[in-house]
Amino acid sequence: MFHIKNSNNFKVLLLVPMLVLIAFSFSQCKIEKKVKEQISTVCNPMDLSYRFMPDGVSRREAADPTVILFKDTYFLFASKSGGYWYSDDLTKWTFIETNEIPTEEYAPTAIVINNEVYFLASNGKKNTIYKSADPKTGKWEIVKDGLKVPMTDPAFFLDDDNKLFIYWGCSNKDPIYGVEIDKNSFEFIGETKELLFPNPQNFGWEIRGDYNTKTDVSPWLEGAWMNKHNGKYYLQYSAPGTLEKSYCDGVYESENPLGPFTVAKHNSFAYKPEGFACGAGHGSTFEDKYGNFWHVGTITISVKHKFERRIGFYPVFFDKDDVLYSNTKFGDFPMIIPKKKIESIDELFPNWMLLSYNKPIEVSSELEGHPKYLATDEEIRTFWSAKTGEKGGWLLMDLEKDVEINAIQVNFAEQDTKLFNRQPNIYQQFLVEYSSDKEIWKTLVDKTKSTEDAPHNYLQLKKPIKARYVKITNYHTVSGKFAISDLRVFGNGQGNKPQFERTLVATRNKADRRQVKLNWNADKNAFGYNIRYGTAPEKLYLNYQVLKVDSLTIRSLSKLQKYYFTIDTFNENGIKKGSKIIAID
Repeated sequence: MFHIKNSNNFKVLLLVPMLVLIAFSFSQCKIEKKVKEQISTVCNPMDLSYRFMPDGVSRREAADPTVILFKDTYFLFASKSGGYWYSDDLTKWTFIETNEIPTEEYAPTAIVINNEVYFLASNGKKNTIYKSADPKTGKWEIVKDGLKVPMTDPAFFLDDDNKLFIYWGCSNKDPIYGVEIDKNSFEFIGETKELLFPNPQNFGWEIRGDYNTKTDVSPWLEGAWMNKHNGKYYLQYSAPGTLEKSYCDGVYESENPLGPFTVAKHNSFAYKPEGFACGAGHGSTFEDKYGNFWHVGTITISVKHKFERRIGFYPVFFDKDDVLYSNTKFGDFPMIIPKKKIESIDELFPNWMLLSYNKPIEVSSELEGHPKYLATDEEIRTFWSAKTGEKGGWLLMDLEKDVEINAIQVNFAEQDTKLFNRQPNIYQQFLVEYSSDKEIWKTLVDKTKSTEDAPHNYLQLKKPIKARYVKITNYHTVSGKFAISDLRVFGNGQGNKPQFERTLVATRNKADRRQVKLNWNADKNAFGYNIRYGTAPEKLYLNYQVLKVDSLTIRSLSKLQKYYFTIDTFNENGIKKGSKIIAID
């Protein structure tokens, strides 16, 4: 039997483990708090210094991106940008202006060969290959002045047996091509292969239009890209056209780099037809420093000009059956950039919900045709504009109650700008304040002295704040009017997330199996729904996100396949994930 002879000793014996436990808990809280504060997030469209075009209507453009990893640095090449960007961490990008490569041509591609970067862009007459041992300098040299045939939308691929291939094509009638080329001379080896053709009769994602409705117009197949995983080749391509919200990347598979290819069961591979920023087509799929894969693609605006576009990027996975898929669910909400290998999309979502959708707005003035409510409508193609670009113009948002704010995104619009090309004086200066009573204001973000050109300025707060009102005041607009396509606020609404799962009904169109009509019972405590669907109950990789509706027609299916569907419900406080899966034959 155990006896305690001294009660004081007993108190000490009890006190020591208690102190250890308290110290451990305090230390653990500090660690958890530190980890929480250290996450880095981004938000599509990518926060880049998109260039104004040199002629025509004053508007910005960047599209058809290629990202490569070279000497622990990421390099991003995009159409019509006057240069390219580099980043150490995929969050902050530095621009390099150069005239030593054809940055005014479309759809550039790049690849690392023998510790150097090789660059090639579209050209209808003659394609020239360049190389650089240090692309951060902007210095390049010509290594091949003209390929055997002119190429549009080229893409390099270096196999693990050190054989080099090139793929290309951009047409509404011709196929995607591929051929092996010599790694030193860049001469063709063997015959050029026709790898895949348009097939909108079977594949709804190849039908033109924002919502795949233009069946009388031929789709554009373009933007080839190749990846290899576990011995399988994944040939990606873009359809149906860069002007469409439905702009996506499909994928074919093969056991050989030049085929024959068969269409993958999961298609389209990268697809984001709704949300603030739509489109995920014509891009590249790359591996980061930690073994994670990403797809960088083209976001459509196409209002001022058909080629008015932006860039977005999305996580990519290979499942246990080697199915290639990207995840675009909440694809224009904040996303964590990991510093390790991840296994699930859940590791990338910080659970910061959209707080600004359709919230009441006050403004200093309204330009006719651009009313204030367009600053919170979750549509990149519309915007509010003040009557002038003078200092002092403002927009005030009422979030209707005190909420927790973690990040904001200020998306500027180019109303009546007279800007062309890159210029050193293009930047935005503004002040963002917050308040709980509209009387006492505190600074949220001070960009009043910024010299940064960031038209999609994403601002992650160092720590969350509580506020009901958010106000942005203009300090400098270089040209045109003070205009905002959307002021987007992310965090937590400090309320209850949706509690009950929706009842989803799916009806496939018997006359056109590429279409399915979906209906569900609306939730008065929600404002958005994510339809997740795919070709197996455990492979619901496709996503269609809608706001404030209770029905949807999806027209991007394969008529040859069976599909499964579920529905997630969300509001400002969180997500009720769907668990009931329904099937359509």
